[in-house]
Amino acid sequence: MESLLSSLIVVVLIIYILGSAIKIIPEYERAVLFRLGRLVGFRGPGLIFIIPIVDRIMRVSLRMVVIDVPPQEVITRDNVTCKINAVLYYRVVEPDKAIVNVENYHEATNQLAQTTMRSVAGTAELDEILSERDKLNQTIQRIVDETTDSWGIKVTAVEIKDVVLPTEMTRAIARQAEAERGRRAAIIQAEGERQAAEQLAQASEILTATSGGLTLRVLRSLSEVANAPNNTILFPLPTEIRKILPGDD
Repeated sequence: MESLLSSLIVVVLIIYILGSAIKIIPEYERAVLFRLGRLVGFRGPGLIFIIPIVDRIMRVSLRMVVIDVPPQEVITRDNVTCKINAVLYYRVVEPDKAIVNVENYHEATNQLAQTTMRSVAGTAELDEILSERDKLNQTIQRIVDETTDSWGIKVTAVEIKDVVLPTEMTRAIARQAEAERGRRAAIIQAEGERQAAEQLAQASEILTATSGGLTLRVLRSLSEVANAPNNTILFPLPTEIRKILPGDD
């Protein structure tokens, strides 16, 4: 009986040791291995073996991480206060650095993105933030990526989602946009009138220089006016017709 119990204990112990020694790492993860507290490297994916009690592993995901950077209050270079939020995309490329060089790389990357976004937006004017987001996105990405490189993290993209302006500034921008539209409409109308005047002047020169040209134009005008419900038609007599009338000098 005692031998059976001893055998059972040995089997259970062997199963426990094997269960502790064998680890299965998915394709999207890596296992950072520490042996007696010293970094050995990272293992995986697939089946790996470790020494129970001596070895310890920490799993690190290599999948893309999306961080919603909370709204940050920013004072732009032209002294306008606004709130900006963004989305940060990054992934771990060196799991050992992500574990050893920083305590919590998720939180560290998030905080770094917030401070960088405030700094970059503070050096730009409001018009740049509203119209040149791609430029700001690239600047923020480059700064964050350079800083997190020692953490084994690759920042792939930063996208500014929204810019919240004070109510007074929103109204001022709306008035400015309306004035700009009015200015463009006036310019377009003036340009159209100028082109029409040029065309009319050219047509007048051609009709004047062509014998009988004014007569033909008057006859065409009469045909157009005759279709209108008018009772009386007054029109000037062309000089060509006056010349052929009897008694005309």
